[in-house]
This record gives sequence, C-alpha cells and structure tokens, in this order.
Amino acid sequence: MKSKIYKAENKEDYFDLLLIADEQREMIERYLKDGTMFVLDNDGVKGEIVVCDAGSGVLEIKNLAVFPEYRHCGYGRELIAFVCNEYKNRFSSVLVGTGDSPLTVPFYEKCGFIRSHTVKNFFTDNYDHIIVEDGVILKDMIYLKRKL
Repeated sequence: MKSKIYKAENKEDYFDLLLIADEQREMIERYLKDGTMFVLDNDGVKGEIVVCDAGSGVLEIKNLAVFPEYRHCGYGRELIAFVCNEYKNRFSSVLVGTGDSPLTVPFYEKCGFIRSHTVKNFFTDNYDHIIVEDGVILKDMIYLKRKL
C-alpha cells in the first residue's frame, strides 16, 4: 500500500505519537495550537510531523515522530520530503531543532540538513526531567537547516 499523508484536524488525537519525539506534554502544547500537523498512513498511522512558520521565510519542524516498530522504513524521510515539497513555494528554508544525539542528528544530515546553530542548555533549562537518548543526556538544542 502506498503511503497517504494528510493534514490532521484533531491534533490532540496523536499525543501518543507526539510524545515519542517530545516527551514533555507542556512543551508540545506550546507549539501544537499554532502548528500544522501531517499524518502518514500506510495501512495504519505510522508517523506524524508538525511544522510552524518561524518567520523570515523559515519553516520549522517542531515534531517528527514515527512509531518505534516502523522506524528505518523510510517514513520519517517521506514526511520530511512531503513537507519540503508542500512548502517550497512559500518558504526559503526549513529548520529543525533536536538534541545532540547520535540517533537524530545523523538522520537529519542524511535528509539534507546542515548544522545551523546551538542553543546551550535548552533541555536542562526547559524540561522538568533529564532526557536521555541512545545513552546520551540531552543538554543543548542543535538546529539544522535545509534550503527549499
């Protein structure tokens, strides 16, 4: 079955997916209302992406998640490609912030993103608990950018 990507109307229905990529509900609530969510369905929901207008011609990916059992199947790349194509005539670049993790940074780099800037202590200053990804305690937010 070919994947279908559609705009989600009831974004809160996908909180289980959103929490995979951003494990603090209050942080998600900061951007979810203003963000546009797209859901990938391929014989059932596999993943989602939330994007926001960051201003100055920049689109920001605020949340990208694929259910663990469907990772490494190309769904994350498919969601990024969809968003880049969907917004290429309205924005000049797309930005994404992530933890300095050996899981996420290389994924975005393989999707054509390059490092842009770092926000020191973002995770330690904004989350109410320590976040560990692939054995790494996340401290700084790494921003990566891709031209559209």
